[in-house]
Amino acid sequence: MRRASYCFLRTALRRRHFRSAPKMDDSSSSSSERYRFNPTLAWDAEVEDYFIKAYGADHFARISKSLTHPSSYSCIRVNTLKTTSDSVIKKLVSMLDHKITGGADIDAREQIVVTDFDHSTEEQSLNETSTPLDPSLDHGSVQVSGDNVELVCKCPYLGLDNVVFVQGSGPHLLWYEGQSGKAMKEVIISRKCAEAVLRGAQIYVPGVLACSAHVEKGELVAVSVGVEQRGSDGSWGVGITRGTVLQGSESDPHYCERKGLYIGQGTALMSRASIFRASKGIAVEMSHRVYRLPSFHDVLKGEIFLQNLPSIVTAHVLEPQEGEKILDMCAAPGGKTTAIAILMKDKGEVVACDRSHNKVMDIMKLATEMGLTCINAYKLDALKSVCQVKEILDVGVEILDLEVLNPVVTGTVGSPNGEMMNDDITKCRNGTKLMQTGNSRKTDTKKQLNQSEDRMKAVHKRNGPGRNHCMGGRVRTSKGHFPNSFDRVLLDAPCSALGLRPRLFAGEETLESLMHHARYQRRMFDRAVQLVRPGGVIVYSTCTINPGENEALVRYALDKYEFLSLAAQNPRIGGPGLVGRCDLFDGKYVEEWLTESEAKLVQRFDPSSTLDTIGFFIAKFNVGQKEI
Repeated sequence: MRRASYCFLRTALRRRHFRSAPKMDDSSSSSSERYRFNPTLAWDAEVEDYFIKAYGADHFARISKSLTHPSSYSCIRVNTLKTTSDSVIKKLVSMLDHKITGGADIDAREQIVVTDFDHSTEEQSLNETSTPLDPSLDHGSVQVSGDNVELVCKCPYLGLDNVVFVQGSGPHLLWYEGQSGKAMKEVIISRKCAEAVLRGAQIYVPGVLACSAHVEKGELVAVSVGVEQRGSDGSWGVGITRGTVLQGSESDPHYCERKGLYIGQGTALMSRASIFRASKGIAVEMSHRVYRLPSFHDVLKGEIFLQNLPSIVTAHVLEPQEGEKILDMCAAPGGKTTAIAILMKDKGEVVACDRSHNKVMDIMKLATEMGLTCINAYKLDALKSVCQVKEILDVGVEILDLEVLNPVVTGTVGSPNGEMMNDDITKCRNGTKLMQTGNSRKTDTKKQLNQSEDRMKAVHKRNGPGRNHCMGGRVRTSKGHFPNSFDRVLLDAPCSALGLRPRLFAGEETLESLMHHARYQRRMFDRAVQLVRPGGVIVYSTCTINPGENEALVRYALDKYEFLSLAAQNPRIGGPGLVGRCDLFDGKYVEEWLTESEAKLVQRFDPSSTLDTIGFFIAKFNVGQKEI
């Protein structure tokens, strides 16, 4: 990859917007240091030692620092069944105003400051592993003139013609003095709310923890973050009671905690009293941000989808083909599901599963919004995704022909695919009485269904309806799928999510919890192996930097299943995996990773590299002839 092609994305706005910092005396310098956004990510001590063993102290320090800041650009996936990347670029350029950027023009109150990230050590490996740019290609960069500059261009990596980059800007150094020379009134928001605000969101009422006295609607306020702190008992907590009045002086018990955690300024859309009385709505509209990233809320709905670059790469690596039957085992919120359907040109079947009713509704809503008809979404726990024929007898569906039951869905039937399913059917026909004579089976089934409905009604009466139930939403519930039913399986596994950016706290994860994630993922991977047909493909991905959930899972898969082999990935943008092993718990447990040749076949996205993505991992497996 020509490094310059990416660097112009990363630095264009900084060069354009840089302004000399005003001269400051000692007191103003101290104030500036307090209000600067310079967070430090807190880790569990054992987890930190583990990651230092994996990456080295300097490299892990860079990763930890990078995780606290958002990527410098937004990545947009274009729905090529409805539009083109060129058309989307033109529309976005015309829409890049205050509404979409969520920020005001740079003025004398702020300047862009250069981060202290050192990417030099990653440059060599990045150049060796990334796909070269074709200099003959027109990457479609379009620069918007004026003070509110944004850069919009096609993704510079080969094979990703459906991706558009929108460059943000930052970090900005802001001044927090009011007109009288005193510090602004202040609002403290929750850490999760702040992570969303750093990505371009506004501040909603539930995210406000504390506020200065007498804040009125229309006032400009400083926005800081309440990050978890370790208590005297060793546990983590914010320690701020919602509704706390901030005094704005060093005597304030939370004054020191906020140093380096100011993320910008905003205009209060409610008074202080209203903020803590209301249950919803925007409390503060951000006007000056430390990081400016465009918001795409309700922008070009159905034509674009905001998605991290490694997630888009994952769908391409799966290489879905028209007419295939593909399973997305943990599909919510549906980004990869819809990406797969679009790559298949909406021809074939994508089965999307999630164990949450509301999340399945979200998948269905997104598919409808994008005009996709090949997606069938079901409520199904990935650990229960493999259906054995004996379970069919408990479904409560009158079986007229077993060959039309796959997947086994409450009240619905589908179509079969897979040799093992047919073998099981033959065994059942020869040795199992599938249908009872007369109406006794129908009577039992009706009784079971009535009892089930009564139980569900009792649960709803006790707990109240869910969010989508309130809107009248209904989803199909699957009882699982037959082995060997799918041409390709994507397992984007639930994980520790330690690669997501920005992240302002990571102390909740311990070595034990990381190992729990790894065991859970292995169980799901075992189901994926059962569900894919011989000759098929499995793609496994996570959004974590934890080798135990990445390389160690690949080692487990290759050692347990001799018919699995790592496959080359296209496009290949990330770097290689980790090689070797790691001793844990004073050598009592050894975590095995990859060999040199295996590491070159997986993709690891390092958040501290010049790619400037989230931390992510992708492994692709070819499935050979399974053992009987």
